[in-house]
Amino acid sequence: MRRWILLLTVTFAAAILQISVTQSQFGSSYQLLLAVLNHQLDFSNSFEWTAFLHATLPRWVMGLAVGGSLGLVGSLFQQLTQNRMMSPLTLGTSSGAWLGLVILSVMAPQLVGVYPALFAMTGALVAMGLVIAIVDIRNLSGLPIVLAGMAVNLLLGAFATAIILLHNEYAQNLFIWGAGDLSQNGWDWVTWLLPKLALIILLPVFAPRLLTLMSIGSSGAQARGLNVGGAFLGLSLIGVWLVSVSITSVGVISFVGLIAPNIARHIGFSKSRSELIASFILGSTLLMLTDTLAIFLSFWSLDIIPTGTATAVIGAPALIMLARKKMSAQDNMSLTFPKGRDKLRPKITLFSLLTAFVVVIAISTFVQPEIKSFIWQIPNAFSWSIKWPRMLTAVSAGAGLAVAGVILQRLVYNPLASPDILGVSAGAVLALVLANLIFGSSIPWVALLGSLVALGVLLVLGRKHNFAPSILILYGIALTAMIEALVQFSLTRVGQEKFVLLQWLAGSTYRVTPNAAITLFLLVTGLVIAALLLSRWMTLIGTGRQFAFGRGLNVSWAYIVLLLIVALLCAFITTTMGPVAFVGLIAPHIAVILGARQAKVQLWVAGLLGGLLLLSADVIGQLLVHPAQIAAGVLVSVIGGVYFVFLLIRERH
Repeated sequence: MRRWILLLTVTFAAAILQISVTQSQFGSSYQLLLAVLNHQLDFSNSFEWTAFLHATLPRWVMGLAVGGSLGLVGSLFQQLTQNRMMSPLTLGTSSGAWLGLVILSVMAPQLVGVYPALFAMTGALVAMGLVIAIVDIRNLSGLPIVLAGMAVNLLLGAFATAIILLHNEYAQNLFIWGAGDLSQNGWDWVTWLLPKLALIILLPVFAPRLLTLMSIGSSGAQARGLNVGGAFLGLSLIGVWLVSVSITSVGVISFVGLIAPNIARHIGFSKSRSELIASFILGSTLLMLTDTLAIFLSFWSLDIIPTGTATAVIGAPALIMLARKKMSAQDNMSLTFPKGRDKLRPKITLFSLLTAFVVVIAISTFVQPEIKSFIWQIPNAFSWSIKWPRMLTAVSAGAGLAVAGVILQRLVYNPLASPDILGVSAGAVLALVLANLIFGSSIPWVALLGSLVALGVLLVLGRKHNFAPSILILYGIALTAMIEALVQFSLTRVGQEKFVLLQWLAGSTYRVTPNAAITLFLLVTGLVIAALLLSRWMTLIGTGRQFAFGRGLNVSWAYIVLLLIVALLCAFITTTMGPVAFVGLIAPHIAVILGARQAKVQLWVAGLLGGLLLLSADVIGQLLVHPAQIAAGVLVSVIGGVYFVFLLIRERH
């Protein structure tokens, strides 16, 4: 009983704090309270009272309802899967709902006011179905399902970005929606949402018995007469519905559903019903406190900070801490490269790759898209001055990221490692975005600093589990999720410059100047040559750190030098054309499939493949939807996301 009183007291205090801070945007909360108590307020002509009634109170109710529903759904998912790291975010349902809303807003904007929850739920169900297909419904515990959910988040996020880039006229509203914010201009959304959350009342009444039976295992639950499949499907559908309507009303709010149930269990609410109720209360409390923090920081920054950004910045470290504590032996899974040839055929491989380069460069140079067809013509001087910097940038960036991927995969013994998945590129992105917001320009050394910090954090965190593949990937993806929230915030903050920033964030060669292209080519060439010269270090480290040390290699120094090469490659490439995902994952794998298993050989084959892959994506993006364009980074992200999901499915089998 004492725990409940303490919990409700904290919630009440959080509510008073949120209402006071929110109302302070429109005037003194204390003066308004005194005026009401002393009957000195003219309710009909008071701006402060109008703001309190139509902005402050609806925002408080929305925080209470959305936070509570996300906390309760997080508890529901965690009890269903017996996985303490499960939440709407890690299960992929948040990104699925977001993608459904983006599709509806762009493809049928006249239906946004009629069917938003239906499209959000459809997207969430597709995401959840994909995650379960990856890991199998019988394997919903541990890190594999979290990795699958985060992989689906990356894939669906790439699809959503591609759609937004092709429909800039809807971008501003979608940015604000994607950032997640509780701001209200009346009671419309509150009255829309509350009836749709009515199922929350039923869950603590009927779900605990089902969840208790399922906690003893599927065979034990079936022996007691429970239809496990039906119960799982029914409760999952209710949870997905609650998440969908919440995201529809306020946008993407991350991590509340992850943190609230874990706090509830930590303070002693261990039974199914008490955990559900406590998670609801804690979810409301957490979202109210986070919203209060966002408003307070908005006063300090003189700009609006969305609630979703604040929850992501707080929640990503929480996910990392939970992973460090909850990781089990089976989560430290051994990952392998895809099988392929035992030995490379260098002449055939080199000839094939160079031929492919010639074909793609010829298409990029001579094919000119028209409205309904393509024509073959020699480009004029102006057209060529635009084409060659794009081609040189794509080849340089693809080769550099592929080489960075090879180095990372060999250093951390992880075939799923790449600069984007491990968050190295995300560190450069965050540094450059902040530099743009503060100084108004991109500075290469800032990107280098961001990459180095991300690498350092990753390696420090990963040492506890000996750089286990699963845990490193989870850390990187959590870091990326936090940075994506900060990027969404930056896109709501700037004016028309947001479209330039968005093109850069999509990984576009569109605005690269000739000088920037030549500079990137020279820098990447120098770093790739350095990596080739140091390939013996990678070979020795690949056989084991102790073996490398026994052969006279200063392993610590080798790690520093090689990781510095990775950070420099990511910094220069990200500064020039923005973040590009999955090239550092795909190219090294294809190189191994072709038989390039030695470090030196894998480096040059993967480099050629990475350059070819990004160049092809850039050409296809220019021709596919002409006169619009799809950024090369977006197209590669979609292809790479599908490949990443395929790899996780392959590991299951």
